[in-house]
Amino acid sequence: MAPVKAVLFDVDFTLARPGPELMPEGYVSCASTHGLTLEPSRYEAAREAAFVDLQRHPEFDHDEEIWVAFTERIVLGMGGTPPASRDVAVELTARWAQHTNFELYDDVLPTLRELRERGIKLGVISNSSRDVREFAKHHALEIDAGISSFHHGKTKPHASIFRAVLELLEVEPHEALMVGDTIDADIEGPLAIGMQAVLLDRYGLHPGFAPRIESLAELKV
Repeated sequence: MAPVKAVLFDVDFTLARPGPELMPEGYVSCASTHGLTLEPSRYEAAREAAFVDLQRHPEFDHDEEIWVAFTERIVLGMGGTPPASRDVAVELTARWAQHTNFELYDDVLPTLRELRERGIKLGVISNSSRDVREFAKHHALEIDAGISSFHHGKTKPHASIFRAVLELLEVEPHEALMVGDTIDADIEGPLAIGMQAVLLDRYGLHPGFAPRIESLAELKV
């Protein structure tokens, strides 16, 4: 493999995890303001079921309505009912754009600092509505480039969003490594344009996949 000149990172569940406002207790408190009572113990099953029905835009266009519908399915699965379930979903989806609702994993800052000290360029790329450059500033992440699907228009794994970040970093695809937690978006997408890629499997969901790491501390570049 070619020497790596740049490392691109996914954001959600790679660099940062959702805080309480986006977890079951956040769903329950948000729903209560809309007159609904949700059962927090049903969150995981409801989320898994919502993922089964999740339909991406056929052209990988960024479409916020997809995530509102996804969130409403979770609310319904936790015991919510229409039409208030829609209002709850809209409010919860909006919370994903707020930088304060996320917490960095402990291995993030040390890993990025080590890469930067070695002269490797750093980028972030996210399927979200957040301004990832502002997100990076908020969480003290020193990056060289960042793009979200909301601003770019296309979501991962569309080739154009990866190419857009690579152009900002001024590196060729074969000189860049993508690190993320989703196989189709963060691994298959980059590989398709000639990038290198490694799966960050923090929760042990894909034990048979390779290349795979369970912590950024294991990242070898």
